[in-house]
Amino acid sequence: MSNVLVLKSSILADNSQSNKLVDYTIEKLQGNNIVVRDLAKEPLPHFDAKAAIAVRGEPQTEEEKQLLTLSDELVSELKNADTLVIGAPMYNLNIPTQLKSYFDFIARPRVTFQYTANGPEGLLKGKKAIVLCAFGGLYDDENLVTQYMKAILGFVGITDVQFVYAQGIGFGPEAAEKALQSAKVKINDIVTAL
Repeated sequence: MSNVLVLKSSILADNSQSNKLVDYTIEKLQGNNIVVRDLAKEPLPHFDAKAAIAVRGEPQTEEEKQLLTLSDELVSELKNADTLVIGAPMYNLNIPTQLKSYFDFIARPRVTFQYTANGPEGLLKGKKAIVLCAFGGLYDDENLVTQYMKAILGFVGITDVQFVYAQGIGFGPEAAEKALQSAKVKINDIVTAL
């Protein structure tokens, strides 16, 4: 049995194609310890100057101390996970702001990464990530969602990342269903190999 952290980020709730893929993946991972964090239902604060001060471990005000406590909670969840499942829909060519805020709160020097003479080094090694992408159009692997997710996960040390795409869902219900079914086949393969 492994620990799985699931991040939902779609603002479309039950109408979300990426949430459908996340829910399907959760169903396939039953029997594991699963923690679900819905970043749309319970959004994190936007990362601002107070948050930046807090995550550096230098909180001065009560608000900054609360932001550090939040960051510590998010980092703890991530450190405890063996596998990370991320719903990453594409909004205006990139990830949702809710998901970006999450990464801002967990990317912490000396906690999830460190600076070295050879550049930054991630400290969360040995974890797996499954990124479930839902796109209205057709994109190749060089889209901004894939590029960002590879970069930010690698930045904190998570390099074993597999992507599942449901593409062309904006072409109508039939195309959306076909894309979801194709994605579910890939999810089955990934979960079986875990």
